[in-house]
Amino acid sequence: MNKNRILILGKGFFGARLQEELDCPVSERKIFSFKDAEEEIDKFKPEIIINTIGHIGENVDECEKDIDKTLTANTFVPLILCELSLRKKIKLIHFSSGCIYHFAYPNQKPISEDSPPDFFELFYSRTKIYAEEPLRILAEKYPILILRPRVPLDNRPHPRNILTKLINYRRVIDIPNSITYLPDFIKALKYLIDINARGVFNVVNKGALRYPELLEVYKKYVPDFRYEIINLKELRRVRTNVILSTKKLEETGFKVREIHTLLEECVKKYLEVRPPKQ
Repeated sequence: MNKNRILILGKGFFGARLQEELDCPVSERKIFSFKDAEEEIDKFKPEIIINTIGHIGENVDECEKDIDKTLTANTFVPLILCELSLRKKIKLIHFSSGCIYHFAYPNQKPISEDSPPDFFELFYSRTKIYAEEPLRILAEKYPILILRPRVPLDNRPHPRNILTKLINYRRVIDIPNSITYLPDFIKALKYLIDINARGVFNVVNKGALRYPELLEVYKKYVPDFRYEIINLKELRRVRTNVILSTKKLEETGFKVREIHTLLEECVKKYLEVRPPKQ
């Protein structure tokens, strides 16, 4: 992969991790207009733009506190970059979200990319839908790739890493959810670039994870750790809980790992980076 042909926009959780793995330039410039984006693209002259710009805050509730910032980052910027990409004949890879669906437990099948988004209760989810839908339509004709990660899990500490969050929360729900393991996500991204994929892809691991399952693996190595399982209603917050299909990604030839097969690997590496406090 030629690192000089790719430009990452945004150096948050995903952007910083991708820069490290892809060894390509990253721009931290704030984009508020078409001109802002065009100046940055003309500076780097990439063949591929990876847009990781987005706003979520500490959690999705933070989006309500700054509506303009959330709309700009999650909706307007992707649309600006889409128009710019079309004009300059550049491939656009946009990071969307899997948090755009309702899910009927326990009998609904994993949701495919063809299912129309139907979760509108969170402002964050609506802003991701506002951007994804026009990009999805344009991707039928133009080189646009839309990735849907969900609940990122990584093997190193970070405030956005679900393992870090759960360790700090110590109060967790017990509902199966789709999870995106970052090392696997990066492999999938590289693969999709190599095959010049376009359209929408759920980029999650196969199966579904209950948070206590992850914490039990953590407890295996940190026996003194304690946590409490609570009912979803006790959160008193609107949240999406959903299981996404990996069939489309698998049909490209990419091998998707089942989420439970990598928990030990993840926790061991995590603890090498950040040993538990004594």
